[in-house]
Amino acid sequence: MTSQLFAVCFNATRPPGLARFWSGLLGWEVADDPDDGVAILPPDATGFRIRFLPSQEPKTGQNRAHFDLTSTSLEDQQQRVARALELGGKHIDVGQLPEEGHVVLADPDGNEFCVIEPGNEFLAGTGLIGALACDGTQEVGYFWSEALRWPLVWDQNQETAIQSPNGGTKITWGGPPVAPKTGTNRIHLELALPADADWEAEIERLVSLGATRAGTGAGDDGRVLMMLDPDGNEFSVRRPR
Repeated sequence: MTSQLFAVCFNATRPPGLARFWSGLLGWEVADDPDDGVAILPPDATGFRIRFLPSQEPKTGQNRAHFDLTSTSLEDQQQRVARALELGGKHIDVGQLPEEGHVVLADPDGNEFCVIEPGNEFLAGTGLIGALACDGTQEVGYFWSEALRWPLVWDQNQETAIQSPNGGTKITWGGPPVAPKTGTNRIHLELALPADADWEAEIERLVSLGATRAGTGAGDDGRVLMMLDPDGNEFSVRRPR
């Protein structure tokens, strides 16, 4: 059986504080996490959880992935930005132009995210987290489409995007130029399998698609295998319980 997207994981210097920020901004419930971190849970079963894992590795450069949050009106966008600032976020400059309608912010741990202006057709119907926007090649977009069995919903000019057949958040890759990777990504995907799935067979399938093994996740007692996608981005695969 194919892996499912279980979580988007943040390496965090203060996991509980970062969880409170994102819980407050998204309105998601905070929950205990089995691996020394903390998680927030989506409002329905079609979404993914967000896990905050302890890490003291410093942030180096701009993250390769960030959330694009949607808004329903200019007032809603302004309220979302104000809420983020109230919770400890801040405005940042990543080279956006004054005429662009989205607002670029960083959470209390320095992770970039955007609040997108209303009326964005590409993110219509996706929900509050419209996209996980990634810096990456067309090849890696194809890899993740096959890995998750999510169809491509955009494939033009080497830019790609995939979305679950059930809808919800899109995962996008902006194509070249892709900035060089510096250190371990602070944000990575975690996959999980149904309880009756053949874990080793799934690992071999991912390898056949272009992934490589990177080792066992720290503190996970061998239950989580770290891997790299074709662009060298870390992701993890959780053994069935």
